[in-house]
Amino acid sequence: MLTPKQIVEQLDRYIIGQDDAKRSVAIALRNRYRRSRLPLEMREEITPKNIIMMGPTGVGKTEISRRLAKLVEAPFVKVEATKFTEVGYVGRDVDSMVRDLVEASIRLCKQEEYDKVRMMAEAAAEQRLVDLLSEDPNAPRKPSKAASLFGLQMLLGGPKDDKSPDTEISEEEKYKRAQKRTSLLESLRNGELEDRIVTVEVTESQGGSDAMLAMGIDLNINEMFGGMIPKKKKHRKVPVSEARRILVAEESDKLIDMDDIIDRAITRAEQDGIIFIDEIDKIAASGHVSGADVSREGVQRDILPIVEGSTVNTKYGPVKTDYMLFIAAGAFHVSKVSDLIPELQGRFPIRVKLSALTVEDYERILTQPENAVTKQYEALLQTDNVKLTFDDEAKRAIAEAAFHANETSENIGARRLHTIIENLLDDISFNATGDHPMIDVVIDKAYVESHLNTAKASDDLNKYII
Repeated sequence: MLTPKQIVEQLDRYIIGQDDAKRSVAIALRNRYRRSRLPLEMREEITPKNIIMMGPTGVGKTEISRRLAKLVEAPFVKVEATKFTEVGYVGRDVDSMVRDLVEASIRLCKQEEYDKVRMMAEAAAEQRLVDLLSEDPNAPRKPSKAASLFGLQMLLGGPKDDKSPDTEISEEEKYKRAQKRTSLLESLRNGELEDRIVTVEVTESQGGSDAMLAMGIDLNINEMFGGMIPKKKKHRKVPVSEARRILVAEESDKLIDMDDIIDRAITRAEQDGIIFIDEIDKIAASGHVSGADVSREGVQRDILPIVEGSTVNTKYGPVKTDYMLFIAAGAFHVSKVSDLIPELQGRFPIRVKLSALTVEDYERILTQPENAVTKQYEALLQTDNVKLTFDDEAKRAIAEAAFHANETSENIGARRLHTIIENLLDDISFNATGDHPMIDVVIDKAYVESHLNTAKASDDLNKYII
């Protein structure tokens, strides 16, 4: 388990500034590890110290939480507080955040099991692919199981089983088939058959309807009847490359124990789960209790038991929320944390204020993180034979433009950089075709200023157009 300093160092690779927030989440994460090493009696008495992050949009609140969960491979789910409504109104109920977390935990555990059995699944899928490729399309098909089940063959006077002297093959035919399979297997491993079309049988998905999912109802009719309804199958003609993916998934499902995965996933969600509640300031009452404020307070009271610690029924069984870590976030421009109901405030003892980004912060965001936006666009355009580079003065000019735009209009934080760079590279991205030799393109300060001045002039003219 990483120490708090190591956690902050890892977060620094992707997020610029906001040291106080990084320290708080790093300590909260480390305390989970410390708690896991205590005796059971003491462990049950220690609950996570939930965090409220206050700061404008685009400064890294969500990114800190998401990177933190990814760092320790913890189940993570982000929810918007404004999507929940008080019981009795149309909208998602607050219990759905816990159900979403359990689903995320199952996906994590399932993927880990897939990784363990991948080699065996790929080997089995490879043999099935050889079977599909070596099938003789002119060969007579075997009678269906349904026909045998209902005795139709007996009524038609056919044989009672498939084993008859006529179906026996000679040793020479066996040798030819073995040689053909060996040849196909070798070609398959060399990637020579990736575009060959084969017919695979797949199971049709039977998820809930879109209308039910929109209301937060995750219901599968087949699960209600204990899986008694037979799954629908259909045949698809797909290339070998796609068939391999389908067959590997099928073989992986055969090799894993789903009941064990669900048990582990529920435990993982209960002990290590992180729920990020965004826009919590939007459900804070602003001092008077009339109109929409009554509903907002109702949502807070519905969220309170989840944060406080309760048991939520899911389709996988009851899930306790006592030891989940809740991180709430909001801009708090209009309302304050003190506008939340006192009971909810008490469940978020750690409060961190994230500062607005400066010109220097924007400049560092353009260069330092491993996923810096400039590196993303350089990699994208390189696929079309354009070697793009930003010089230091250009990066400074972009940072100043982002800071100025956020100060004079709506402050959207670091997301403003994507808007500016997209406008800067519009012509280059449009004209890059990839059918030309590698071209070196350098974005300098003059290029930035000329394009941003044009964009600013267009914005100024739009103010006078009715």
